[in-house]
Amino acid sequence: MRVKRHLIEFDADALNTFLKTPVVIEEGENLPAYSRFANLRPVPQELAAHLCIPGRRFELNADGLPLKILRKNMNTLAQTWSVLSFSNLAPTSHTSDITLDRAKLIYGLVMMMDMNLGSLIPC
Repeated sequence: MRVKRHLIEFDADALNTFLKTPVVIEEGENLPAYSRFANLRPVPQELAAHLCIPGRRFELNADGLPLKILRKNMNTLAQTWSVLSFSNLAPTSHTSDITLDRAKLIYGLVMMMDMNLGSLIPC
């Protein structure tokens, strides 16, 4: 990136340093907790239990698989984190619901999982 004709190089490590969000990797692991979680197939009911208001869940696709959570069905904490994710972490103009992948990200934030935040922010 150039700022006033000066080349400013930054990457995930530089962003983590700037944001004061060190990457924490547990002993015996090679990835932060969120990265390990993100590589798994989540249990939709588990995500919905932490992200939705009681009695609400994922909307399902035609095959009965979890598709999205409508914003109106999210609890306040999940809505707050979703706004941050829409504008900073994974920018999008589609904000009326969250996909399964974004639900995993918000779940990681709500559950305070250690993550490499710098790698999530698009450079």
